Amino acid sequence: MAKAYIMVVDDEPDIRQLLQEILEDEDYEVAVAENGATARALRAARRPDLILLDIWMPDEDGITLLKFWLNDEQSASPVIMMSGHATVETAVEATRLGAYDFLEKPLSLAKLLVTVERALENVRLKRENIGLKRRVEGLVEPIGKSAVMERLREQARRLGQHDARVLLIGEPGCGKENMARYLHNHSPRRDGPFVDVGVGAIAPKFSAIEFFGREESGRVHEGLLEQAHGGTLFLDEVADMEEETQVRLLSVLESHNFSRVGGGEAINVDVRVIASTRKSLDEEVREGRFRRELYYLLNVVTLKIPPLREHNEDIPELLRFYVDYYVTREKLAFRRFPVAVQNFLRHYPWYGNIRELKNLVQRLLILGSGEEITLDEVKVSLGDSLTEPPTSGTQQAPDYYELPLKEARERFEKDYLEYHLDKYGGSVARLSHAIGLERTHLYRKLNSLGIKFREKK
Repeated sequence: MAKAYIMVVDDEPDIRQLLQEILEDEDYEVAVAENGATARALRAARRPDLILLDIWMPDEDGITLLKFWLNDEQSASPVIMMSGHATVETAVEATRLGAYDFLEKPLSLAKLLVTVERALENVRLKRENIGLKRRVEGLVEPIGKSAVMERLREQARRLGQHDARVLLIGEPGCGKENMARYLHNHSPRRDGPFVDVGVGAIAPKFSAIEFFGREESGRVHEGLLEQAHGGTLFLDEVADMEEETQVRLLSVLESHNFSRVGGGEAINVDVRVIASTRKSLDEEVREGRFRRELYYLLNVVTLKIPPLREHNEDIPELLRFYVDYYVTREKLAFRRFPVAVQNFLRHYPWYGNIRELKNLVQRLLILGSGEEITLDEVKVSLGDSLTEPPTSGTQQAPDYYELPLKEARERFEKDYLEYHLDKYGGSVARLSHAIGLERTHLYRKLNSLGIKFREKK
């Protein structure tokens, strides 16, 4: 386990030296700052696990620094205030603002060490609770008792014990994100964060800030890499990453450090990267759309996630799981899939894989009634999917998949909104409610995409 990193901020050299020696003897890593400016620079370069902060300093007092740091909720560290001239009102003000505790000078060695230990234990428990909550909330085990799924879980458990980067390949909807979570939850990093990044959803002009963070007006905004420090960063559909971010990520994976946008300090990160792709990265490299060096760094171990049609014996178990899931999470009425319906669905091609099955279960529970789900209901719900021609092992991609990402996103949004607008008879109010987009934003979106919604009424 890494040593706890403590920052000591005090304008008195003797106190800085004494605290550094005492804390280092207790096996903590310590950095010291003699004033507010140095403290800000140290804090921007690396987030401490704990800060010991003097109140009275010549350039900037500790209360001002405390307010500044604790306002940055994303990356706040616990702060223990120290002072030899503080009044009761000052101590109360510090704790009201969010300081963990207050120590009077001259410092009691015993009280100092106990307070530091308790503060760090509090931080550790909070992180463990967050990690536990994430594991409980997420689906943590790929479902299925088939030989192919048993083998896949065994491979994932073995890979989880090592820090090697893993590339997950497979069709859309086959469970790549869930497998990434399973790898994380079976790794020594399980108590750390799991940060899931939909690479294609990040606008190119914001990509650098999203991944690497920024420094602006003295404030630090942590990027995805810092948020994943000590845990796992999952890059979903990594082939969609734009070129400049590929170059910067390549540098991070090689050096384990980077600089924020607008910052000059090198930030060290300890992150395991798991990536996924529906595309052939070999082909993307040959076509010059993906950097060869980055491909080699990400592809230390490849894990292929099979499409649902290759383990269709697991469909009954998946159906039961998602019925229970929606009954528990969304309080929908319980309904049962009879054996005849299960058999029919076992022979359905599932072009959308597990995601399609999950959506089907949700539709049937919301729209249907009665304890048993009928075969006619299933066929109506599947609709045109029943007549889609089988493909040669891959999902038929829409024609806009060949367009640049920005144009493809616009095409998809336009098709999606026009489909639902027709479905709701041109009613923007009903469309807003159905897709969960606030009406003012929806009107702007419809106008920007050139959708003549008034003509559809």
